[in-house]
Amino acid sequence: MFATLVAIAGLIGPVAAETPAKQLFGAKAAGSQQRPAPLGSYAKGCVAGAVQLPETGPTWQAMRLSRNRNWGHPETVDFIRDLSTFAARQPGWKGLYIGDISQPRGGPMLSGHRSHQIGLDIDIWMRPPDRLNLSRGQREKISSISMRRAKGAFVNGDWTRQHHEILKAAASDKRVARIFVFPGAKVQMCKDAKGDRRWLRKIRPWWGHHYHFHVRLNCPRGARGCVDQNPPPRGDGCADAQKWVDDILNPPPPKPRDPNAPKPKPRRDYTMKDLPRQCAAVLQSD
Repeated sequence: MFATLVAIAGLIGPVAAETPAKQLFGAKAAGSQQRPAPLGSYAKGCVAGAVQLPETGPTWQAMRLSRNRNWGHPETVDFIRDLSTFAARQPGWKGLYIGDISQPRGGPMLSGHRSHQIGLDIDIWMRPPDRLNLSRGQREKISSISMRRAKGAFVNGDWTRQHHEILKAAASDKRVARIFVFPGAKVQMCKDAKGDRRWLRKIRPWWGHHYHFHVRLNCPRGARGCVDQNPPPRGDGCADAQKWVDDILNPPPPKPRDPNAPKPKPRRDYTMKDLPRQCAAVLQSD
């Protein structure tokens, strides 16, 4: 560990070594001039050689461009091209509105996500795009739309079969590890799914995720510095999602609080010593 700390300090300087990593990565405006490589895990890492998703493509637009978070591993950009092409064939959809991917060199973000650090996470808006010529200014003001009802226990009237088909197509892609959506959406998809249900395993209920769904890709083949998340539990996950919904509708009683329990420690910001050692070189690269 000591040798690693010395190496990091030697690359980025002793002061920077103790600076919150989010400040260092958040200050970078472009990707590193390195071979593309996700380094570390989804919530503790960085990405070398990230590429920028073009702001506008034939079947997508990147949103909230002021954040400069439309960077990812090349495989992520390829996935967006493929899924948005599928989405553009759905009635009423011109393609996809793409939210946050990663910062230019990944790493912890100045605000928001804990994950999205290695260029393999993608937020995709639930709002069906009816046009793909929004200006930069319009992309700052327009918002997605919520699909939830009853605090996420059910989908609302804006949920469509097209949402189901786009999520199914994403989950059926071998590059995808899992997709996060609000519990009511997963339960609705379980009810509507016909035939082969294996793809449902990748659709995972999680808090929020009613304005967008979050796609997480597997570590690319040969990416030795990348740490995959454990695979989802076996089965279609529908019973688990129903349990989430049941708990929303009838919340279980709170667990008794131990008055002698120590107060939880506030979450601290990561510094460079918390990240894979290769991330110092990612910061230093041209």
